[in-house]
Amino acid sequence: MEGHFFKRGCTCDSGNCKCNKKWTYVIDVGINPKNGKRKQKTKGGFKTEHEAQIAAEVYLAKIKNGVSIENAEIQFKDFTQDWLTYYIDRNAPKPGSIDNRQYSINKLMPYFAFQKVKDVTKDSYQEALNDLKSQHLSGSTLEGIHTTGKMIFNFAKSEKILNENPTTYAFIKKDQKTIIDDGEEVPNFFEKDELLLFIDTIQEKRLYMDDLIFTILAYTGMRVGELVSLKWKDIDIINHTISITKTYYNKKNNTITYKLIPPKTHKSRRKIPVAELVIEKLREHKKVQEKVITCYGNSYRDEGFIFANINRYPSYPILLKLIQNRMTRLLKLGGVNTELTPHSLRHTHTSLLAQAGATLEEIMIRLGHCNAETTRKVYLHVTNEVKRATSDKFSKLLQS
Repeated sequence: MEGHFFKRGCTCDSGNCKCNKKWTYVIDVGINPKNGKRKQKTKGGFKTEHEAQIAAEVYLAKIKNGVSIENAEIQFKDFTQDWLTYYIDRNAPKPGSIDNRQYSINKLMPYFAFQKVKDVTKDSYQEALNDLKSQHLSGSTLEGIHTTGKMIFNFAKSEKILNENPTTYAFIKKDQKTIIDDGEEVPNFFEKDELLLFIDTIQEKRLYMDDLIFTILAYTGMRVGELVSLKWKDIDIINHTISITKTYYNKKNNTITYKLIPPKTHKSRRKIPVAELVIEKLREHKKVQEKVITCYGNSYRDEGFIFANINRYPSYPILLKLIQNRMTRLLKLGGVNTELTPHSLRHTHTSLLAQAGATLEEIMIRLGHCNAETTRKVYLHVTNEVKRATSDKFSKLLQS
């Protein structure tokens, strides 16, 4: 070991030291790549020379084993922000993904905030997951938190802050199924008669744009964010198609601070064929909107949005919350299940396509899905009902 040990501030004669000064070590820890000079580590405060020697040996052993001494004392709350910056710089994620990572960090913070990253153990991390599970968070939320945790501690290991990743064998406890469990829960969607009643209610009680909003959602199965971001240039009137090239993001529900970002997945970028009915309603809306723009004149900041505000902040795209509020109002007026949401129309589109004989692959292409469990559930539920009806018809035929 290259280095030396001494009492800092000691003025005693050599070999006859009687002061109570503390011992310090100075050891070589490599070469500075910037100037070629040797790097040294100094630390004091030891009662005896022997203690200083042991501490120096421990320090060198950690370096040899690949542990980052500089970051060894960093706390979880500080390290997570370093990791989040690295995550953003490396992946350029969508704003929603960043929000999800920050949400997961916030959920882990009560357990590890002031703990050194190197001191988090597999047992303490597993206990945190178990406690989060007891808070009745959804399965997807728990998976998101766990995924973020694994990414954070993988990064800590790559930075040589720790040798073992405490998340490696951690898991989210599964709920025990009982004998009365009757299968998978199917997402909410309109039955055919409910959808017809909802459409009738729209015709009688609609507000501005209600008819077009819910017709497009029902006839295309597109996501609400995709709908709100639509511009007139996305509509091909001649070929009866709608192009999905972007989606709407607005974390704070502030009309003027929205963002247009890429669709959810690479398969979400798609072109949807639509019925003449949809095109005709778009034509009608275009005429009305042009009159609105004429009334506002130069104060209308026209960026080509189909679903644009006409009162406060005219020309800006409408908020997602507006569509939810409009739908809740219509469901109540029509006496239809008020637990249904705008996203239920996406599931409804799946169910009606399944009844019409479309394959699961065809439906997923139309919806812009890579692998959607909820779509599969709706599809299987509907096709099983169709098969059961076919079987009943066969039985009745034999009986007659």
